[in-house]
Amino acid sequence: MSVSRCRSAVLVGALVAALGPLYAWSVRYMLRRNLRRLRDGDIGPLFGTYSDDVRFVFPGRNSWAGDYQGRDEVERWVRRFVRVGLKLEPRDILVAGPPWRTSVCLRFTDQATAPDGEIVYANRGTMFARIVWGKLTYYEVHEDTQKVAEFDEYLASHEPTGA
Repeated sequence: MSVSRCRSAVLVGALVAALGPLYAWSVRYMLRRNLRRLRDGDIGPLFGTYSDDVRFVFPGRNSWAGDYQGRDEVERWVRRFVRVGLKLEPRDILVAGPPWRTSVCLRFTDQATAPDGEIVYANRGTMFARIVWGKLTYYEVHEDTQKVAEFDEYLASHEPTGA
């Protein structure tokens, strides 16, 4: 093998080796950006990444719990999340797999603050997600469900109305 071919092979090998970490970085960047926009009340960037048949699972016995199928059902849930003032802050984001079957694990904190500044809800959790060719197809969230139920009690007398 010529020196030129060896250099080309090494260059191609280095490029292929760099693509995995670059892809993972771009997924983390996109998720952080979309969650920052969600904290600002803009669901557009997040929903731009959802597949039409996205499935979202939120276990527990509270008003948030359910197995939501399709963009419309998930959007109603997310709009309520924004409407009541919940703010999700990513802490760690792990990305694995190729673009056609990407797994994402997100560790986060979330909280809601009353108009007077009192923190009325604070929790932490994890989310597992599946992304296929840039579209979120599935995710499930796990939090302290007792804290979610207590937040439901607060919301019973404080939740803003409307969609």
